[in-house]
Amino acid sequence: MDLYPAIDIRRGTAVRLTQGDFDRESEYGDPVALAMRFAAGGAPWLHVVDLDAARSGEPVNRDTVLAIARAVDIPVETGGGVRSDSDIEALLDGGVARVILGTAALDDPGLVRRATEQFPGRVALGLDYRRTDDGRAEVAIRGWEEGSGRTVGDLLDEVAGAGLSAVIATSIDRDGMLTGPDLDGLAAVLASTEVPVIASGGVGSVADIEALARLGAEPSEGGAPRRLLGAITGKALVDGRMTVEEGVAACARFE
Repeated sequence: MDLYPAIDIRRGTAVRLTQGDFDRESEYGDPVALAMRFAAGGAPWLHVVDLDAARSGEPVNRDTVLAIARAVDIPVETGGGVRSDSDIEALLDGGVARVILGTAALDDPGLVRRATEQFPGRVALGLDYRRTDDGRAEVAIRGWEEGSGRTVGDLLDEVAGAGLSAVIATSIDRDGMLTGPDLDGLAAVLASTEVPVIASGGVGSVADIEALARLGAEPSEGGAPRRLLGAITGKALVDGRMTVEEGVAACARFE
């Protein structure tokens, strides 16, 4: 399992939101400098999100995203406002290693299959979900500000066989809370798709990374183990709860 330090960008600045709430924001300065710091710490990937674009669909911080990709020598995946073929092409041509489709996957299902055919191995699906009162994992869209009425399972069924390189499952209820990941929800995602899964939301400590690294280690009913491909964390790193080096070591502890 790989560690994916997260950099969320709003108004050109690195920020962290709490539970996806734009009114509960902490600022962390220059996104490019933060990316270079994470890369210097040994991160194998970076996870970068344009929060302004996620809400509006306009590539407000694209220049900053591409500046990050140029500044580091590790692969960068990015999402937020990726809504069209031209958005995907601009990001990948600009040096990003992988793009993440979220809202667009629901608004334009054909975009997912077109993108994976044109750019094999370089397109991921973002599944950002909240628990409803009846316990369903409902996918949120447009910067997490709207419910889609569809569950994680619904969307996974729709994109089955599309050739995605990864599914990024984010528990919005836990995001920025540092209270631990949604292990049960992630286990359900692992069991529902053959696509590699990256976990996001709630990571607050080295122990949380270790719990994610252990998830899926035991095969079920004689099948092969289904481990996570990666774990995303942002606030725990910028708040000093753990270092990149500690997170990378925790990821490798259960290989």
